[in-house]
This record gives sequence, C-alpha cells and structure tokens, in this order.
Amino acid sequence: MHPLAAYAANPQQSQGRAFDEEPSSTRNAFQRDRDRIIHSTAFRRLEYKTQVFVNHEGDLFRTRLTHSLEVAQLARGIARTLYLHEDLTEAIALAHDLGHTPFGHAGQDALNACMRDFGGFEHNLQSLRVVEKLELRYAEFDGLNLSFEVREGILKHCAIKNAKLLGVVGQRFLDKTQPSLEAQLTNYADEIAYNNHDIDDGLRSGLISIDQLAKVELFARNLAQVKAKYPTLEHRRLIHETVRRMINTLVVDLCTHSANNIAQNQPESLAHVRQLPELLGFSAGIAAQNLELKQFLRKNLYHHYKVNRMSAKAARIVTELFAAFYENTGLLPDEFQLYAEQDKARAVADYIAGMTDRFAIREHRKLFTVEESL
Repeated sequence: MHPLAAYAANPQQSQGRAFDEEPSSTRNAFQRDRDRIIHSTAFRRLEYKTQVFVNHEGDLFRTRLTHSLEVAQLARGIARTLYLHEDLTEAIALAHDLGHTPFGHAGQDALNACMRDFGGFEHNLQSLRVVEKLELRYAEFDGLNLSFEVREGILKHCAIKNAKLLGVVGQRFLDKTQPSLEAQLTNYADEIAYNNHDIDDGLRSGLISIDQLAKVELFARNLAQVKAKYPTLEHRRLIHETVRRMINTLVVDLCTHSANNIAQNQPESLAHVRQLPELLGFSAGIAAQNLELKQFLRKNLYHHYKVNRMSAKAARIVTELFAAFYENTGLLPDEFQLYAEQDKARAVADYIAGMTDRFAIREHRKLFTVEESL
C-alpha cells in the first residue's frame, strides 16, 4: 500500500458500519468490504447483465461485470497517483453497478416508468438497497453491512426527497457537501471506462465506424498518432491502440488537473474535503472533448436504430413482467412474496432489478408463452 495523503479516507477513522462487528485481524475495513462485494450474489449476476448490447448478442461485448472490473482497474491507478485509499476506491468501483436492471438503461427507464406511482426506480439507490438489504448472506444482519465510506461512494446521485429517507448516507445531498475523493474519482473512472469501451464495442458491432469517429476530436487526434507511428497496422490493433491512448489522455489529464486543484485548496483531512468544492475533474479543454465524445456516442450508438429495437423489446419485457407480478404476487418466489406483503411494488421492482438479461427473457417466456415449461 502506498503512503496515504492526509486528505485520503482512512479505514481506522471510518464512520463505521450499521451493525458493529469485530475488526478483521488480516484486512482493513475497506478490504473486507471489497471482498464481501466480490462474493455477493449481485456481483456474480453482473456477468449476464448488459452494458450496451444484450448478453446473447455476442460473447465479446462488455457486460456490467467486465465494465466494473475495468472501472476498478482505472480507479486504483488514479487513487495511487493521488495518494488516496486504493481499497476503498476499488470497493466503490466494484459495487457501483450492483443495482442495475437487466437490459441496461432501457430496463432502468422501463422499471422507473412502472414505479412512477410508487417512488420511482433509480439504479444508484438500488445498488445501495442491494448492499444494505437485499443480499441475504449473514446471520446477524441483512445486506453486506459495508462501511459508511463505501455506501457513500455507491450513492452517486440522489434526489432530495430520497436523501431525506436515507439517514446519514444521504445527508451530504441535503448539506450540499462533497463525498470522499475516492468516491469522486470513481465517478470519473466509470465515465472514462464506459465511453472508451463503448467505442470498442460499437466498432466491433459495426454500428459505428472509424470514419464517423474521426470527426470527434479526442478520437481523431489519437488515431492520427497511431497511424503516423504504425502506418500499416491492421484494423483490430488500430482500434485498440487508439482507444488505449484515449484512455491514457483522459487519465493523465484527470490526475494532473485534480492534483493541481488539491494543491491549490490544500485539504488537511477528509472532513475538510467534504466542505470544499469538487476537487477532481478534467481540465476545461479535455472536459469539452470528452463531452463531444459522449454526445457522439449518445447520438450514433445508444440511439442507433438497431439498439433502439432491442431497447424496445427490453422495455416491453420489463413492463409486462412488472404488470404480471404486481397483479398476482403469487407468481413471485417465496421470499419476494414476503416482501410484497409490506410493499408490493417495491418487492416486484427488487425481483426484476435483480434479474440477468437471459433470466428476464426466460421469465417472460414462462409467463406469456403457453408452450414454455415452468
């Protein structure tokens, strides 16, 4: 472990867990949290939850699991550079997508629409719900009983009405204060990972082309460097060399600009960090180029007609599953029927959100196709 800065999170000064536990003799609190996340059921399910492409569309496209691992790798490197706590950063990165529905954002939007009259659905809140309530592994508590700092980092966004219901973990949204720098950097590592790796998947699928991307400054500049150095490089390696240079450009800029912000503000502790403006971020020039890339992907990949077709199917599956389970909770597994006695809509949402892509498709067939076995 590298030396920690005074402004880094420190497991020995953690705000603790909801349920007191004896400390581990071999691991710090954040290592223990990371290990619990990796061994959770929700983490394993990420292997079969989509990033952009539905799981059955190809074996080489990224899933929520591979994305989470890539975010963790980027985040640890940035944390090391800024003298932040790597274990906390890794734990937040590995847990940040645990609450994602099947079928990516299409599934989330559909489930949110179904839950409109019941408090809505948001995957950040669901990730927190997974680690605080839905994982059933330990004898003495529901959830994973993670440290406050990990739970705080998982909660990237939160509406004020929801923050008021979350107690201490939602308080910063009411006080307008900042989370730890470890949480801040994980948000940026997430963005760097999914933007650049969605380029890779988009090119692999043929839904976007190098010629289209060559109009995007961040891609074009790095592509030109690769072509100048390797003029005869074949297509697959050309893409990889360009994407890895893009990632490096963003990571180096993030580290450099953030280190300058930290030096200017001179935070003396994590408590001080919370009172300052957000210290981590890109320089103005790189932020603009990254925004251009995000807008390109939204227009040309996420809203490509072939993705829209799959999204429409996904939305129909989620909507019809919700309606069926809400109308007849006897169709739910036993443990969710118990939840449904307390809050029917939320129990149905929890069940659907926990599904993998292929499990949701299978459940839909079982309920709506006469020939399908139960």
